[in-house]
Amino acid sequence: MGQLTEKKSDIITTNEGGGAKLVELLKTFHNGMFVTHGGTGDLHSRPMAIAQVETDGDVWMLSTASSDKTREVKADARAQIVCQSSSAFVTLTGSATVSRDRAKLDELWSESYKPWFPQGKDDPNLVLIRLRAEEGEWWDERGVNRLKYVIETVKAYATGTPPQIDKSQHGRA
Repeated sequence: MGQLTEKKSDIITTNEGGGAKLVELLKTFHNGMFVTHGGTGDLHSRPMAIAQVETDGDVWMLSTASSDKTREVKADARAQIVCQSSSAFVTLTGSATVSRDRAKLDELWSESYKPWFPQGKDDPNLVLIRLRAEEGEWWDERGVNRLKYVIETVKAYATGTPPQIDKSQHGRA
């Protein structure tokens, strides 16, 4: 535990603009649904606070060493985080690792975590989960994109054809 594996790719440098937009949107979220694989291959989702989104798209969260999610990450690193607001949506898939990096924990710790970790950042059961970004997808309906979406939806309804979504509204990384 604590050793980080090499990333398959950096979604920022390998995806012409799509990765940067994904990270921009991801940084607007404070929470997401963290999805892991259970022992029988089933999926488990739970809400998690996002402690940090790195510039390359990696996501850091706090957990306990004894939690189901931590055991699942150790058994099967494949994981995903899904975030949604009324006007933005992000999915990020990658490999999760568990770490006891004290310096990183000191950097990420906030008193807002204390209700979930009453012993504070010195709790011996406290660990970090890092989701190493490998691919993602986003939809942005904020601001002008909301208006574009409404116009396209009305046109689609009137013409019986699907709405046309442009690169400022949806992308993959």
